[in-house]
Amino acid sequence: MTPDDIKALRKELRCTTRELAEALGLELAVVMAWEDEEQFPTKRSIKMMEKLRAQGAGSVPRKRRGRKKGQSPMQVLADPDLWTLMRKLLAHEDLRKQALELASHYDDPNET
Repeated sequence: MTPDDIKALRKELRCTTRELAEALGLELAVVMAWEDEEQFPTKRSIKMMEKLRAQGAGSVPRKRRGRKKGQSPMQVLADPDLWTLMRKLLAHEDLRKQALELASHYDDPNET
């Protein structure tokens, strides 16, 4: 299964890389490595992906991420983890590209 096949599967299942990894019981980094041609899926993983494809988009559990209930935008901005992430995104171009790819699967709150 090629990286393009995996991306096509995610598109077909309407899921993020993280959601696919969780559905397969794998770490996010493993699926990202498949898509970057750094690693290749095992036969077991390919069979699991084929099973997900056969079951359709509903077979992948969805997780809504975002602000916790009751948190104001100012509380989110006060989170030190947010600023650690921002520093890393600014310092590492490859991370920024990966983050943009991942973010492309999420709705933009300014467009809703």
